Amino acid sequence: MATLPDFIRGNTEPILSEWETFARSLPLGETLDIAALRDHAKEMLRAVAEDLSEPQTGRQQSEKSRGQSDAGQRLAPTAAQAHGAGRAESGFSIEQMVSEFRALRASVIRLWTVRKQKAGVTDLQDMIRFNEAIDQAIAESIATYTRDVRESKDRFLAILGHDLRTPIGAMVMSTKFMLDTGELSETQHMLMTRMEATARRMNRLVADLLEFTRTRFGDAIPIDAVNMDIARMVEDVASEVRASYPASVIEVKSSGDLQGNWDLERLAQALTNLVSNAVQHGAEGSPVQIEADGSAEEVVISVRNHGTPMTPEQIDHVFERMKAFGAPEGHDRRHLGLGLYIVDKIVRAHKGSIAVESSAEQGTNFMIHLPRAQ
Repeated sequence: MATLPDFIRGNTEPILSEWETFARSLPLGETLDIAALRDHAKEMLRAVAEDLSEPQTGRQQSEKSRGQSDAGQRLAPTAAQAHGAGRAESGFSIEQMVSEFRALRASVIRLWTVRKQKAGVTDLQDMIRFNEAIDQAIAESIATYTRDVRESKDRFLAILGHDLRTPIGAMVMSTKFMLDTGELSETQHMLMTRMEATARRMNRLVADLLEFTRTRFGDAIPIDAVNMDIARMVEDVASEVRASYPASVIEVKSSGDLQGNWDLERLAQALTNLVSNAVQHGAEGSPVQIEADGSAEEVVISVRNHGTPMTPEQIDHVFERMKAFGAPEGHDRRHLGLGLYIVDKIVRAHKGSIAVESSAEQGTNFMIHLPRAQ
């Protein structure tokens, strides 16, 4: 009687016919290139049959039982990886993709048990190894599917952010022009000021989105260091945030030598995120305090607010992407969980560091340390 790998080789077409019927029954099934997908499934069956024909060590069996393989070391993708990539491109859900492997497994086992009326010890061992090989193929396919879907989302965000910059920039310039003409009534001036502040906030959100997608693709945030005055930058940022949040109170204090070589635009972006975040999460009526102090070795910029303190768990994860902590009732809830992540990346690009302390007595204080020598 033929062994399981021999059975798979000799009955590939009947197995694939059952699998194809199942694949066509899925949503989007009629729109797929079934011929290409049959090639993936046929190649997977061939690889499984070859694997079953080879001796296997205890270590190899253990690795397969955990879904591990040497696929990452190969120059060409495996059939399972190609299948995962194809399903991601076709718009399949991960549940639908895994169900195909379940159908493939069920087809082989059903046809094999019909042919094999009585199973011996060797047959049972082959069945165990067959299930391990299918599990390994599922793991490879899911890994590729997940990676491709994530990269597609990141590309979409990058394109969206880039395309939004032009119309938002036009809004900023147009509102600024109208305000500079000095020919508006008091009501018109108030509305135009509000529109300009909103457009600038939108611009900052888009900038955060672009920086986020840049870091997701593995690129470092570029730094264009020029001689600048941090005291002037702090004042400008405070003025901009006051315009966006007219009810806020922002106090600024500067001391020491604050001249040096840093990226003005990036630091302003980071500080604006910190100050806006402090306004949103601070207690109503409580001032936000910005302090900049320069020494021979570094410049320290701190942003402090008062209100409900952060928990230790929040502090541990505050600079991770997509970590948004709810704003108090009545405050702006625009925070997407990107701001502090971008702040950390900008500070790191300057070879600096950022830390946070939070307590009911002292408030929440974010401290940026910028070394003079980069």
